Parts: sequence; structure tokens; C-alpha cells
Amino acid sequence: MSMGKIKRRAVGYVLFIAGIILVSATIYDYGMRTYEPNYTYSFLQSVQFVVETFTATGYGSHSPWESPQMNAVVMVLDITGVALFFVALPAVFLPVFQNALSTSAPTVVDEDLSDHVIICTYTSRAETLISELEADGVDYVLIESDSELADDLYEEGYPVVHADPESVAGLQRVNITTAKVLIADVSDRVDASIVLAAKEANGEVRIISVVEEPERERYHRLAGADTVLSPRTLLGESLAQKITTAVRAEFEDAISIGNEFAIAEIPVHSGCELAGTTLAESAIHKRYGVTVVGAWIHGDFEMPLSPDRVLDSGTYLIATGRETQLERLETEATSPVRRFSRGKTVVVGHGEVGEIVANRLAEVDLPYTVVDEEDQDGVDVVGDGTDPDVLCTAGVEDAQSVVLALPDDTSTEFATLVVRDLNPDAEIVARAETAGAVKKTYRAGAEYVLSLATVSGRAIASEILDDEEILSMDTQIECVRMTARGLTGKTLAGAGVRERTRTTVVAVERNGDLITDLKADFRFERGDELVVVGTDESTNRFVELFG
Repeated sequence: MSMGKIKRRAVGYVLFIAGIILVSATIYDYGMRTYEPNYTYSFLQSVQFVVETFTATGYGSHSPWESPQMNAVVMVLDITGVALFFVALPAVFLPVFQNALSTSAPTVVDEDLSDHVIICTYTSRAETLISELEADGVDYVLIESDSELADDLYEEGYPVVHADPESVAGLQRVNITTAKVLIADVSDRVDASIVLAAKEANGEVRIISVVEEPERERYHRLAGADTVLSPRTLLGESLAQKITTAVRAEFEDAISIGNEFAIAEIPVHSGCELAGTTLAESAIHKRYGVTVVGAWIHGDFEMPLSPDRVLDSGTYLIATGRETQLERLETEATSPVRRFSRGKTVVVGHGEVGEIVANRLAEVDLPYTVVDEEDQDGVDVVGDGTDPDVLCTAGVEDAQSVVLALPDDTSTEFATLVVRDLNPDAEIVARAETAGAVKKTYRAGAEYVLSLATVSGRAIASEILDDEEILSMDTQIECVRMTARGLTGKTLAGAGVRERTRTTVVAVERNGDLITDLKADFRFERGDELVVVGTDESTNRFVELFG
């Protein structure tokens, strides 16, 4: 039995008992006044007597009863109290106790659960998605066919149901008929089976499927998936984007706010004019007209950014301004060596991710060398990507950038150490299979690390959460548009938005006009639509305080 049914049964039982008590008290009070002439108690005391009788706590103050009628009434009340207890014990109290003590995952969700997200099933890639959903207050449920894993997840506090996601019956147990979205992320073949079952159970539910092999996307769409995502393709594109930033013809990494105003993530490359300076010394706002609202520094996000923070390779500025201003800042933040000499890039690993990176480098005419253990088309140097001799043969010692596209986190971490030892000035861009390996890879010396798990979760979340714009697949920085009634009449400084929520209001739309020059004395008015930038957690905090 689901906890929702138990709660509803408990509420019904309490209301029923309350009604019985009032009816019994009325009968008792009437009988006492009719058949017991010496009765001098109030109606409230009659209610007290009935409660004492039902709970077996005693009623000596009203005894003895002289009339046979009242003795009969009291005996009926005694029996009623005992009967109510034995009815409540198996119907209400035992299920509550069993639910509290049980460590087994339930096999069905509450009937009232609706407009939720169904995740099939639990994987390491689901962690980022779950964090996104929880941060935005979206209801979700995991459906897991492995009983032991389902029990472990249940003990850890996850909303999980033990059922088969490939069966219609299993999906009905998680209320698929009232669900908002279903996520299929197990394996290519199993996901196709889940999609077919989901469409049979509810032809209207939106289905997002994740594929390991991009060429299998068409089969998932044939099965009925509305959206099909390939995390490794997204991962390769994101890694390549970091290398090709300086030579792209157009400025692309921005979220537009209005016609010309935007927010963008801008990397600081070694050798550029900004590298080695503090935020205050760089005078970015004065020189470029943009505002730095925060930064990713070797995997850690800082908002607001301290004026004394040194900007170096591995720093990614989160800045707002006009697109022309942001484009100029990006150009200045790019290494002059790369801009003019187009130095070589070494790609270590030629799997799906590495191949995508190599193709993107070829498209922008950047020279590159590919290293892989297998001798195949597109591989220039065959050998172990963690072997110093192999890397030297590939030209790592003189390379401008090194992309580590290895599928194993341990190998990636070790390769990062080797590359950093061979070439202290190289820009290292690495992939990680799990989010837990990101910090270690940064510590090993990488400037930029992107995990497959993060890409999967962020990509799926971006499809589900339609009220937010995601700046980059690897970050949790979001741009949210909303009204904030709690700020009406207050100034930006007086409200303490940044100090209390760690978010930044970058623009305000008022009467059709976009206001971007927000000084400390800017006063909010009713009807203002704010553009707020921050992490999932901080934007939620903003909504709690001012929404």
C-alpha cells in the first residue's frame, strides 16, 4: 500500500472517530439528563467522558449509573471503543509502522503524483539530472528493476519504485498516464523497449531517449521518442568548442537578452593580456563596457568575483554586455599565440568523442595530431596515451593545446600529469566519464574538464526546464527571467540581492524597454521583469526570497 493511501485512510479514520465521539457524547448527554436526575455536568464534560471511555483511561467520576438505560449506553460505548481500536490497528497503525520500519522500495507511487518526471533507470548520469530537477522543485520518480539497487536508493532517500520500466504494467505503477516526461537512459536497446512500452501506456507523454551510438537515433525515433540525445556527441562538441574559440568566425557562446544585450562564458587563455592580472587590475568594465558577474576557476564557481582574484589560464568569466563588447573581450582574452600562429593541438584518444574534436579542428583549419592505441583511419601516432614517449612523438612538448578524450578517468588523470610535466604551458582540455573525476583532473593540471555525466544531465534538464536558459552544458549557470514582487519599491543595494542570494540582476525590462545599467540606487517597480543570473541553488534562493 502506498503512503498516500495510508495517509488518506488515516485522515478518514480520524474524521470518522470525531463524528462517532460527537454523536456518542450527544446520546450520552441526553440520556444522563433524561434518566439520571442528579446529572449536573456540561456537554463538554460528556464529550470528555466519551473520549475517556474510547481510550480506556477511566470514567469513575460519572459512576455509578442508576438507570438500566444508561448502564446499557455505557456498555455499548465500552464495546465501541474496543472495536474502534481493533479496526484501526490493522487498517491504519500497522501500515504506518511497517512503512516506517521497512527498507524495501515501494512498488507503486502515490495516486496523487502527477506532472512528474519518470527516470528509467538510475545511473551515474542521472545524478546531474536529479540535482537539476530538485533545484527547480520538479517532482520525479526513479523506476528501477534491480531490487537491491532500488532498496539502496530508497534507503538513501530517493523517490524510487521497484518495477520493470520495459513493461506497461511497470510504467503504470509510476503513474505514466499523468507524467510530464519520461527519460529512457539505460542502453540503446533497452531504451528503445522502454519507449515502446511508454507509448503504449500513454501515447501523449513526452519521451526523451539517450543513445550511446548516434547512428541508432533513428530507431529510437521510430519507436516513438520525441527527443533523442547523444551525450558523447555533445561532449565532443563542447570540448572542441573550447579549442576553437579563438578562430571561430562568429561569436556564438552567448544567451541573448533583448536585441543586443547578452550573457556569455569567456575563457582566459595563457599569454593573453588579461592573464596574470587581478579582476581590479584588468579594468574589464572600463575597457570593454562589460560586467563580470562571476567566474569558473579550475572547476570552482565564484559569484561575485573578488576584485583581488587573479585571472589565469583555466578561468572562465561569466560576463554581460552588448554582443559587440563581449566579442571584443573574448578576442582579447584569447592567447595571441593561438590567434596568430594557430599552434598545433594534440588529441589523445580517437573514439567517438576524440573523432568529433578532430573533425571540428579540421573544419576551422587548425593543425592537429591524433594519438590512439588502435591503428585506424585518422590516427597519426599509435600508442598508449599515457606514455611520455608516445606523447613526445605526437609533439606534446611543443603543442599549444592537448585534448584528452580517453574513456577511462584514471587514464585521463594520469595523462594530465604527464602532459603537464612535458609541457607546462600547454592548455589541457579533458573529458571525464564521471562527475566525481572532474576535481581530480583539475588538480592534475587541466584547464578545462567536462564530464559525460554532467553533459547528459544538463542536456536532458535543458529539454525539460523551459523557464531557464543554460549558458553551457558543463556549468550550472542559468539565466532566469521572472517578476519579483518582493523587490517592488526597493533599491538594488537596499535589497541585498547579491549578498543574500549569490545571484546577479543583469537587466530589467520595464514597459518594453531593457535597462542594463543597474546602479546601486536602481529602484524596482511593480511589473518589472528581471533577468537573473546564478547557479540552480542561488536562483532558487532568489525565488524564495523575492518571487
